[in-house]
Amino acid sequence: MSNVIAALVTALGADVVRTGGNIPARNHADAGGQVPVPPDALLLPRNTDEVSTCLRICHSFACPVVPQGGMTGLAGGAHPRHGEIALSLERLVGIEEVDVESGTLTALAGTPLATIQAAAENANLMCGIDLGARGTCTIGGNVATNAGGNQVLRYGMTRRNVLGLEVVLPDGQVLRSLNKMLKNNAGYDWTQLFIGSEGTLGIITRVVVALYPRPRGIQSALCGVASFSDALAVLRRFDALMPGRLLVFEAMWREYMEVATGQFGLAQPFEDGFELTLLLEAAMGDDPSGEEAFAETLASFMEDGTLPTAIIARSENDRRRFWSYREANYEFGRVLPKGSHFDVSIPLGRMSDAVALLREGVAAQWPDAIPIVFGHIADSNIHIAVYKPGFDDMIGQAINEVVYGIVAEVGGSVSAEHGIGVLKRPYLPLSRSPSELAFMRSIKQAVDPLNILNRGRILPESDRSNVTSILSAPAPAIIG
Repeated sequence: MSNVIAALVTALGADVVRTGGNIPARNHADAGGQVPVPPDALLLPRNTDEVSTCLRICHSFACPVVPQGGMTGLAGGAHPRHGEIALSLERLVGIEEVDVESGTLTALAGTPLATIQAAAENANLMCGIDLGARGTCTIGGNVATNAGGNQVLRYGMTRRNVLGLEVVLPDGQVLRSLNKMLKNNAGYDWTQLFIGSEGTLGIITRVVVALYPRPRGIQSALCGVASFSDALAVLRRFDALMPGRLLVFEAMWREYMEVATGQFGLAQPFEDGFELTLLLEAAMGDDPSGEEAFAETLASFMEDGTLPTAIIARSENDRRRFWSYREANYEFGRVLPKGSHFDVSIPLGRMSDAVALLREGVAAQWPDAIPIVFGHIADSNIHIAVYKPGFDDMIGQAINEVVYGIVAEVGGSVSAEHGIGVLKRPYLPLSRSPSELAFMRSIKQAVDPLNILNRGRILPESDRSNVTSILSAPAPAIIG
């Protein structure tokens, strides 16, 4: 390791290469909850050329590299391991262009999502990507994990919002396609290969995202329903009556609301308790008739019994109050014991079964545990947490087996929007077939034959028997 660090310092200088006590604690761990591990070195490149130099040198020594962005990931994808060099994109920050005519924004990969959102708003447009960690997560990390978030119903996952990328490959080659066009059918769309690859195939350095007209006349409502089937009926019927209007359709199950209004201390929103509390938002336009149509649509659901109760926001304060229920989960750890947390997708037709199985499984093994379910059900994504007094690693492993076993039983996915990383890697075969996993390995082998990038994330560490021949390959180039 000393040889590769010396080569990096010679090429890039001590300001770019940090070691020992000069590595900040924030680079020792991501948000996945693992024990912090200081990387052997921290690289802080200032531009794409320096990223390329970093990877070219690490590749020449077959030295493993862990890319780091905002460190908000929950699957351990950016968490260093012993013997790795961390490459942080925190200096690659900035909006390079907002093209109003094309409806695009080009940014360096280390730019926080909130900065991109603000730049879009300044141009009277909006970015379709939005997550709770918007202030600290980076656009490069959003792309690398194919992040979801609050607006997937209307604007899709990050993948749908990306038009162009610049990526540095493991050997230092630079691939560049800063495309601004919605239609570009010129051969393989290689950019899609890197979206959701979690830094295992290349390091994203620039991103072109699509921008959209800002939604007008946002109407918000907090609703209570007696069952998931009723929640689904509200979703389907509203979307049929007001196509393309829904922006948000969030659900919080009974146990979630009991904690939010009990231990967490928020006011009870309704006189009665319900199986699910829904948060709806729709863009109804600036005309007052849109506000009326929103209220009348919900009233019609109440008249036929589908929707027992609904409260419509009459001010921005009301809207913030509604969101306080949905965002309370970020602070549940202050009032509840430790527990395990999950980000999964469940087919909507099996959602009720999955929640019932979760309740039964948790009650049977841990009667004092609290199962929490909430999420963006319109896109099949729910978040599960099981809080357990006396929680330890052994209990956590047992809870993992229960939850992921249920996900597999109902045909769901072990990851909806936070990736696989290290923490979910053992459970990936529950959601991907052997042939799919073999194909993933073949892609990884083709792009990163030395297996230096995010080694051991997503897939097990691959065979490195061909290292000698590859190390003698010619220097990389810039493509595109």
